[in-house]
Amino acid sequence: MTSALPHRAELPAPPPTSDDTALIRESLTDPDRFAGLFDRHADEIHRYAARRLNDVTTADDVTAETFLVAFRKRTRYDLTRSDARPWLYGIASKLISGHRRAEIRRLKALARQAPERAAEFEDRSAERLTAARLRPALAAALAGLGSAERDLLLLVAWADLTYEEAAQALGIPIGTVRSRLSRTRTKIRRSLESHA
Repeated sequence: MTSALPHRAELPAPPPTSDDTALIRESLTDPDRFAGLFDRHADEIHRYAARRLNDVTTADDVTAETFLVAFRKRTRYDLTRSDARPWLYGIASKLISGHRRAEIRRLKALARQAPERAAEFEDRSAERLTAARLRPALAAALAGLGSAERDLLLLVAWADLTYEEAAQALGIPIGTVRSRLSRTRTKIRRSLESHA
């Protein structure tokens, strides 16, 4: 009878770690512990990247690269922060910015599309019809924003980061987050009104 090496699933699980800081600290001496951070946050980072890029394959690459960059830079992580999500979103946002031109082209193409034709009321709710009609205008409004404005807006709107977390992710002061979001909302509102 031959003995096979145990699969990862058969190995005893490491003891649970209470926060991201502990995982990162432990990974400095035991790099395999960094996998716990991936397990906790990869799906969330992937969903954000997929929404931003509208491409699951590229989102897979961005997610993998986000954690690779995080692993390589883990010695510089601020261990006073127990939640690594803002740090990871910041890394992902920078990687996504490398895909900016494609994103802008996609948003501009979406803005040129005619709104979907209204279906029977029984088939769709009024909210879905409104959302479908607003999609081209919203895409045009997003395409018209600067990259810093768009990054901040999407981190707050899609990733559900708090203002403090968004500030941390982008490396900007909280006051800048508040003022930038205020200006961005005004731009979006004006753009949507002009398309109405």
